[in-house]
Amino acid sequence: MRTAIYTTNAVEAVHRQFRKLTKTKGGFASENGLFKLLYAGILKASKRWTHPIQNWNLTLSQLTIHFPDRLEKHISL
Repeated sequence: MRTAIYTTNAVEAVHRQFRKLTKTKGGFASENGLFKLLYAGILKASKRWTHPIQNWNLTLSQLTIHFPDRLEKHISL
């Protein structure tokens, strides 16, 4: 369960995408412009995220055991 929850590879990949987007920009006219750029970048990057989470079924079953009331209303088990 911990490998699915505590993995940093996905977080580091997102940070890498953000750095690539903002590295060449000198500055932004407003904070909203930065948010728009990052949002568009994350939409583009999410199209390439096709790898399934390893052992997701096992992780989901363990989460259901530990938190039975939280998952039932969001996921049909």
